[in-house]
Amino acid sequence: FSPHQDIISDRLRVLVALDSMRRGVLVVPVGTLMGRLPPPEFLARYSLSLKAGDRLDLDNMRQKLTRAGYRAVSQVTEHGEFAVRGSLLDLFPMGADTPMRVDLFDDEVESIRMFDPESQRSSEKVDGVDLLPAREVPIDAEGIAKFRGAWRSRFEGDPTNSLVYTGVSDGNAPPGIEYYLPLFFDDTSSLFDYMPDDVLSIALDGVEDAAERLWSDTSDRYESRRYDIERPVLTPAELYFQANEVF
Repeated sequence: FSPHQDIISDRLRVLVALDSMRRGVLVVPVGTLMGRLPPPEFLARYSLSLKAGDRLDLDNMRQKLTRAGYRAVSQVTEHGEFAVRGSLLDLFPMGADTPMRVDLFDDEVESIRMFDPESQRSSEKVDGVDLLPAREVPIDAEGIAKFRGAWRSRFEGDPTNSLVYTGVSDGNAPPGIEYYLPLFFDDTSSLFDYMPDDVLSIALDGVEDAAERLWSDTSDRYESRRYDIERPVLTPAELYFQANEVF
């Protein structure tokens, strides 16, 4: 399974905010700390900014949103969706609390307003909006090509027997795609790579034991699933940092 879009949105919002944060406390379960993440450059590359007064080519914007993982729909209701209706562009940015309605005059952004996804009624204006990618892996031409090559190198047999492989090849994100994240990147990152250099880390009592238990449980699940042909799984070391690496 994949996390709900709202959870992905919150995760991405935190990751982007961490580098510039000067005050604050981040409370993290050790399991989250052990998980491998996309490199920070990924978020920077697939993020977009839009302000009132900007010039906007709708066709070009459609392509950018699709590359960033946004889904074209008839009516925007949840994170990671967008809809084009005449001179209006509705979108629900990842990391935002409400969807946004961009009103165009020719190719100029005349206004950006929040709107209610239930009633679809516009409300207050905002100066601009920052768009984070819609997921933690890139489903664009470059990302798909890297994934396909890494899959064929990593797993034996005919890749077309897997719905994950064929789904990504078709430009989709199958459920659970986050568990194949390392196949989209040359290198993965840890949560520490997103934090300021002078962050103070505090580990509570028992956290090392919890990390060891998580690693053991993950290894057991891997052993029971490692021979699944339709949905082959990556090793724990490919998806998680071991406890000693974290500490």
